[in-house]
Amino acid sequence: MGTPEMAVPTLERIVADGHDVAGVITQPDKPAGRGNKLHAPPVKETALRLNLPVHQPAKIRTDEFRDFFAELGADAAVVVAYGRILPKWLIEIPRLGCVNNHFSLLPKYRGAAPVNWAIANGETETGVTTMMIDEGLDTGDILLQRSTAIGKDETTPELSARLAAIGAELMSETLRRLEIGDIVPRKQNHSEASHSPILKREDGVIDWSWRADKIAARVRGFQPFPTAWTTLNGTRLIIWNATDEDTKTESQEPGTVTYDPTRKAIVVSAGEGTSLIVNELQLEGKKRLSARDFLNGVRLQPETRFESRL
Repeated sequence: MGTPEMAVPTLERIVADGHDVAGVITQPDKPAGRGNKLHAPPVKETALRLNLPVHQPAKIRTDEFRDFFAELGADAAVVVAYGRILPKWLIEIPRLGCVNNHFSLLPKYRGAAPVNWAIANGETETGVTTMMIDEGLDTGDILLQRSTAIGKDETTPELSARLAAIGAELMSETLRRLEIGDIVPRKQNHSEASHSPILKREDGVIDWSWRADKIAARVRGFQPFPTAWTTLNGTRLIIWNATDEDTKTESQEPGTVTYDPTRKAIVVSAGEGTSLIVNELQLEGKKRLSARDFLNGVRLQPETRFESRL
């Protein structure tokens, strides 16, 4: 049970390990792009390539789906970013339970966007947890965990790809050991839990009174959505690539913009005397550009400021 690209390596590894896949359950095709043409989820495309049966129920809390799921006769359900909360009856059907790949070191970063928030909050380490699904939100017993350092310049898409590969390996080991009874599930320490709620467009708004390192972390963490963005003369401006620097610029108001020709970068004053070095950005409706190319088309006046507003 899975939907996005991040779930594909686990599906491929399950097949490579020789497991008999009774069925692949994924979200329905959705309209996207120009013309709103229907696009299949990456997990569906992979399943079809591997000649596996695919099921795309619009709803799973129905008697019809309950009967269908029970008839599959699966020993275990492997769940990776499926996108729906499973009902209690479904969790109880497989003999070995429903095993989830969650992309954080639980109990930290429960919820929908653990990779994004780990980077945005400046974490230096994350990982993958395999866990038994229960009725809570990522509250089930932990099976195995594997950690990895977060690169200083790593974005969410880059880290997600690495975690997906780690998760495939970890799920392979988890299933093998579950079959022979070689894993003792352990309870989570709920007092240590933190959460990673689903991202909203407004989460990406930059407050220029923040320190530059916090802003740079959000630039990396909020890709591909909602992105870290500000406004210039009332137009939304996305920052795609930026680094932070301590430059002691207390005399400049946060958000004040200058250009550094030696680095070919835009420098923006931020909180506590820090500066954000912007290397790549994009005005809404325009192309993504390097700072130098951006300024060839947009002339910034002295003391121009980026604004923090929706």
